[in-house]
Amino acid sequence: MYKASAFVAGLMFGLGLAISGMTQPGKVVAFLDVSGAWDPSLAFVMGGALLIFGPTYYLVSRRREAPILALQFDMPKATQVTPQLLGGATVFGVGWGLAGFCPGTAITSLPTLGVEVFALVFGVLIGILVTWGAQKALAEDGSKVHPQADF
Repeated sequence: MYKASAFVAGLMFGLGLAISGMTQPGKVVAFLDVSGAWDPSLAFVMGGALLIFGPTYYLVSRRREAPILALQFDMPKATQVTPQLLGGATVFGVGWGLAGFCPGTAITSLPTLGVEVFALVFGVLIGILVTWGAQKALAEDGSKVHPQADF
């Protein structure tokens, strides 16, 4: 049931991205072009999502010990800004700005069969695998750093 609900949530997320036009790289690049023809529509999409998620999560997490289909609420516990966080955010932002896609919108755009979309998703997957490999190699005890690496 958990995987089915994750699939449905992913479909809803992708549909929302497509409806809002966030699968169009030109809209993303226009949002990032603050000194030119800036398009603030991406800010409204993100703001709308936060307006729904924030209060809903707050109310649900206050009334329930755990989500219906999980053992616990999965919110990050780390609060420290590290060089790894800054480096990862920088690489993510530069990649997003250059490609006009974030990984979510790229995956949503796969049905367009665009070569650039497949190239980006392939590059993201290679980057994830290289990162997991490097983190595992650097781990002192040789254990996996991310349990999600089991795909």
